[in-house]
Amino acid sequence: MQNNFNLSDKIFNQDHEQIVYCSDKDLGLKAIIGIHDTTLGPSIGGTRMWNYSTEQDGLKDVLRLSKAMSLKSSLAGLNAGGGKAVIIGDLKLKNQNFIKKYASFINDINGKYWTAQDVNISSQDMIWMKDVTPFVVGMPEDKGGLGDSSHPTAYGVYLGMKAASKFVYGNDSLEGKKIALQGIGKVGAKLIEYLAKENATIYVSDINKEILKNITDKYKVRSFKNSELYSMDLDIFSPCALGGILNSESIKKLKCKIVAGAANNQLEDDKTHDIELKEKNIIYVPDFLINAGGVISVYHEQIQDLSKEKVFAMTENIYSKVEDVLKLSSKNNISTNVSAMKIALDRINRNRKK
Repeated sequence: MQNNFNLSDKIFNQDHEQIVYCSDKDLGLKAIIGIHDTTLGPSIGGTRMWNYSTEQDGLKDVLRLSKAMSLKSSLAGLNAGGGKAVIIGDLKLKNQNFIKKYASFINDINGKYWTAQDVNISSQDMIWMKDVTPFVVGMPEDKGGLGDSSHPTAYGVYLGMKAASKFVYGNDSLEGKKIALQGIGKVGAKLIEYLAKENATIYVSDINKEILKNITDKYKVRSFKNSELYSMDLDIFSPCALGGILNSESIKKLKCKIVAGAANNQLEDDKTHDIELKEKNIIYVPDFLINAGGVISVYHEQIQDLSKEKVFAMTENIYSKVEDVLKLSSKNNISTNVSAMKIALDRINRNRKK
């Protein structure tokens, strides 16, 4: 009974417009689509597949992620709302029929939610989805899309780092800055490329030893183990892998001036851990602000404006938006997370009243 109550509590105490549970017993398909807010436009957000311990864990993830997408789209200046979807289960379940059935559930929502690629969803999966529903973005270039969105995402994170450095150090040069990247996926690899050009001192970690070796062979970077992170004196810590990395224990041990990374949901609790970072005089650049390059790319695909130049031009605005958030935070003595949320929600509320 307690679990049921917790589940309903999670649903009914949220401000989401719509939460859809999708199931096909024959295929072993279980999915949850969360639509947080469509005031600014149809919701956009990726689908991820993960073998969650419980359906409740999947629900918790989709609720947090879809809300973050509303904030992200609003801050980026997009006419788009926030949505997210999770498919719950072992990757072995995934095949063409499985993905196409999932896509049929997206089609049923009829354009209120547009999906994109996320964790454990491949380009081939996206192509199969597109066979069933038009509400799919982030397609390969040879299929009429803008292709890999990791490049604009990395560019936005890089610009966010520069804006935060200007706020802390008085100039935005990253030359000689000690920067540790935790996680080297597609975004992390492109981010390293930008940092290397500025002659930053780069430290990297990843659970994949092959990826780690490729990066250390290609660039002048040093690898570190996650256990070594808290003994390192850094200028910038850049979480680019898992969410929830910033909690009371990790914040207590961190030795850096700035946290600026590509990972989603970096704060384990966004009502307390942003304050703990502020109390340690660590400038936190909110993830839903700094990693918006990806949603900017898929949004342009959604509106059929397939110009990479426009995507990168809009991503460049992340620099000034980070400046705005940090200035508001300093002026009002509030955390950067609260500052970013205020700017995002103010835009949504202004449009809601029109």
